[in-house]
Amino acid sequence: MRRHRNAKIIATLGPTSADPDTVHTLFKAGADVFRLNLSHGSHADHSKSIAIIRELEAQIQRPIGILLDLQGPKFRIGRFASGPVGLAAGDHFRLDLNPEPGDSSRVQLPHPEILDALEVGADVLLNDGNIRLKVVRSALDFADTEVVVGGYLSDSKGVNVPGVMIQTSPLTAKDHVDLEFGLQQGVDWIALSFVQQPSDIDELRERVGSQVKLMAKLEKPSAISNLDAIVERADAIMVARGDLGVELPPEQIPRIQKRILRVCRKAGRPVVVATQMLESMISSPTPTRAEASDVATAVYDGADAVMLSAETAVGKYPIAAVTFMDNIIAQVEHDPYYREVIDAAAPVPEATNADAICVALRNVTQILPIAVTVTYTHSGYSTLRAARERPASPLISITPYQQTARFLTLVWGVHSVIGKEISKVSHVVKEASKVALDNGFARRGQPLVIAAGMPFGIAGTTNFLRIAWID
Repeated sequence: MRRHRNAKIIATLGPTSADPDTVHTLFKAGADVFRLNLSHGSHADHSKSIAIIRELEAQIQRPIGILLDLQGPKFRIGRFASGPVGLAAGDHFRLDLNPEPGDSSRVQLPHPEILDALEVGADVLLNDGNIRLKVVRSALDFADTEVVVGGYLSDSKGVNVPGVMIQTSPLTAKDHVDLEFGLQQGVDWIALSFVQQPSDIDELRERVGSQVKLMAKLEKPSAISNLDAIVERADAIMVARGDLGVELPPEQIPRIQKRILRVCRKAGRPVVVATQMLESMISSPTPTRAEASDVATAVYDGADAVMLSAETAVGKYPIAAVTFMDNIIAQVEHDPYYREVIDAAAPVPEATNADAICVALRNVTQILPIAVTVTYTHSGYSTLRAARERPASPLISITPYQQTARFLTLVWGVHSVIGKEISKVSHVVKEASKVALDNGFARRGQPLVIAAGMPFGIAGTTNFLRIAWID
């Protein structure tokens, strides 16, 4: 079941999509990786989903990636004594630690770490940014604010403080429990929410070691300020445009998205564009033209993957959403202009054996009628560097390790295969040819190009390039 496209699709499982038949159909429609959102559902629910995915994987004998998305800190106000209150521009409103139900003059903010970080002049956003407050006086146990943009405010609405560094760990007590669950279940990726600085990635890395790959969700302005260092430490990046769009002006999000994709391409880190990609398909059988253009833009910009959230988790048309996304990607990648854009954005290679080999590999696919590109990898490094170059022919990654094969399912263009351990050069072409034929990527007599590391079995030693013909 090979894909005839390069950008990958991540589908979130939820109440409308977590049964075996739907999961199977989602994969056939184009889902490459399945996301489990730990903000919703029980461990029992997610355990069932993981079992369904692994059973499907065994049936089709093709690696499938699983992304576990941690909830992270959630900041919310308290409750009101008499239902929703109306706030008008110019009103004064206090946020404090008092647990008593609020009214039109105050409400509890049960997060002392936020009050500690607030200074005069800081903005406080409530209810997904629909209400904006300006801090006029602050202390350790309260903040007095003036309403800048008013509206109706009800119980437990979310709180955002753009431009403020909150001294808190991105891992809550719930996240620690969820993380242990994910590790026990053998998921392939952990997505870390509320990343503000590089040390947040270090904290999680110390906890999980090399058991799983780490994805940093960029949803805070402070993360954008620390972009290069965060990209360096993470294994992949998610552009979480929903929360990012609350704390930053919406008109800034497109350029920030493009910047993130450029930095990730340069570093060779997979990057996922997420949130509201086909939002209307939660209730509509077709996307809007603007949504189709949004997905297409991410693909033109070289995203490794695009993600569906509520569209497949709770929407009425999960299969249609994946199908439309698959069709949009295919249309973009068949546009001759797409290849021009991808090649023009090729990053400057580093002075390493791996980059020298992988740049040569890309050039070979542009000069010769190469049917397929093949990388042999243990850690995934050779494949990641090859994918960074965006070769013009399909890319097969062969690894003897199931864990490596699964995490590579997220990466641009990679058809991930669990293959034999290779110990001799004479076996390289034979194994590559067999995998290319068996998976429908080539016919006998066609040329292929192979990249690997020698001696075989040592991670990070990409230094071997071979052009061969399938016999």
